[in-house]
Amino acid sequence: MNQTLSSGYELADFSDIAGVPCPCGTARRAFADVEDFPGTVHVTEISENARLHYHKTLTETYYFLECEPDARMQLDDELIPVRPGTCVMIRPGTRHRAIGRAKVLILVLPKFDPQDEWFD
Repeated sequence: MNQTLSSGYELADFSDIAGVPCPCGTARRAFADVEDFPGTVHVTEISENARLHYHKTLTETYYFLECEPDARMQLDDELIPVRPGTCVMIRPGTRHRAIGRAKVLILVLPKFDPQDEWFD
């Protein structure tokens, strides 16, 4: 849960945020209710069977915290290797999914909207 400690900053403890199912696995999402922050921050556990999807308006930036040695990211028809420390910015309209188990920090701009998840 997000906690306002002062007017100057917000604090989120991801261990207190409930995970929700998503096309990639399980996401914990912070700052959705903070009106003056233009995005959301997610910690997502990627399952082996992440679904290929895209967003029409959202830009997502994946930062890989942990992943299997052979983990990859599918971006449209391209497969790229990823490792801890890899960061990928994904523009609207780009079909994407992570392949292999991973834990990623995702910055979503504008705020995450579950109505903006699209599948072919």
